[in-house]
Amino acid sequence: MATRASRPVKEPAPVAWTFLTNHAHVLLCLARTPDARMREVADEVGITERAVQRIVSELEEAGYLRRTKEGRRNTYSVRADLPLRHPIESHRTVASLLALVLEPEPGGRPKR
Repeated sequence: MATRASRPVKEPAPVAWTFLTNHAHVLLCLARTPDARMREVADEVGITERAVQRIVSELEEAGYLRRTKEGRRNTYSVRADLPLRHPIESHRTVASLLALVLEPEPGGRPKR
């Protein structure tokens, strides 16, 4: 029986889309690391620092984030009690999103 030559393994394609928005990603980053710098959040989310600043402003304006100035740094607190914004998910709170993404599954490893 003839064997086929092994084919090179294809590298996975870059992520073209995700299930969560950049607003959710920024909120999750700040919930996990409340004193993160905008540059750090931008690097983690994969967007510009200016886009992070705009998103943070929108989340603050809507009441989902609170900014506290500590010296020269900002610290953010997330309002986990607020509902998610889209009608499909508005029966859930931000706490549900945080639990889904940031908390480890039973027997799983902690999220970074």
